[in-house]
Amino acid sequence: MNIHEYQAKALLRRFGVAVPEGHVAWTPEEAERAARTLNAPLYVVKAQIHAGGRGAGHFADDPSGKGGVRLAKTPEEVRAAAGAMLGHVLVTKQTGPRGRKVQRVYVETGCEIARELYLSMLIDRRHGRMGMIACGEGGVEIEELAARAPEKILHISLDPAAGVQPFHARKLAFALGLGAGFAQPFAELLGGLYRAFLELDASLIEINPLVVTKANTLVALDAKLGFDDNALYRHPEIEKLRDEAEEDPKELEAARFGLNYIALDGTIGCMVNGAGLAMATMDIIRLYGGKPANFLDVGGGATQERVAAAFRIILSDPHVEAILVNIFGGIMRCDIIAEGIVAAARETALSVPLVVRLEGTNVGLGKEILARSGLPIISAENLADAAEKVVNAVREHV
Repeated sequence: MNIHEYQAKALLRRFGVAVPEGHVAWTPEEAERAARTLNAPLYVVKAQIHAGGRGAGHFADDPSGKGGVRLAKTPEEVRAAAGAMLGHVLVTKQTGPRGRKVQRVYVETGCEIARELYLSMLIDRRHGRMGMIACGEGGVEIEELAARAPEKILHISLDPAAGVQPFHARKLAFALGLGAGFAQPFAELLGGLYRAFLELDASLIEINPLVVTKANTLVALDAKLGFDDNALYRHPEIEKLRDEAEEDPKELEAARFGLNYIALDGTIGCMVNGAGLAMATMDIIRLYGGKPANFLDVGGGATQERVAAAFRIILSDPHVEAILVNIFGGIMRCDIIAEGIVAAARETALSVPLVVRLEGTNVGLGKEILARSGLPIISAENLADAAEKVVNAVREHV
């Protein structure tokens, strides 16, 4: 689960991380009042969406090309900037061409920047540990920098038994060119981020940029937090921060039925049981020249209701031109799955080619049910056969 920048900063402030003072606003009038409350010589107005690259983005209906992060010197200018953002669609590299509608803005005090750095804590899956990434160039897309100049990125893997140690802070501080004077404050910053990561069950804390001000202080000028969904039951106060308007409606609907669904940009809808099998299915679709439209794992205990919900979610994507169902009947019998597929196909008035590959318990009975259904279901003998048939079905359907 992701949250907005202003929410992330409020959480980090609890752990002693220095962030600029600010207030969230839903209207231009609220933004102006927030600025007057802050009473600062300089303000920053930031569009609040779950996507990076806001400053370099642009609004779909604004020919000026200004992005979602703007400076203002007076409360009146803050109001004007907020009015230009609220209710408008902001397009960034991470949103894609559709963009995201801005429903709220964050008004905070500006600061005098001497240097910009990058710092993040995340799950290091290669080593099965927490990790830290740092760079002396902040305010940039870390993925682009990794491709352009990987030697500039510093990686540290943290021993779970020891956590962040003073030598980590000294090593990073000197590598980033901060010098001895920043060793202690940088160590305190890392300690706060580490406690936040553990206590909040975070999966990512990204500070980009972390700035050195002209007053020689460290300030998290931006903050992004992501959380482990499986641990949210321990943090009801964090779950309340969820903004469903920022999430894909299909993914929200899938979650209500206990389905693991992620929307992609292809044309072949996938319904599979098991995450590993689902990824293998997407891989082989690509191997045969197709593009998966989604990742969808119905789980080992799929019911007719869940199968029907899966079909509805897949078909709600207008780009889907065919569906591949790939089920291995272990815990769930193939005949029960087949009955669910037939019922779902009828209920949703299926209008695109459907390829089904069944294997496992009662597979023969499951295939008989599909054959007797009278529906134009294309049966496949194995995964390669299924992928080839669904890719061909898309080509013929077009």
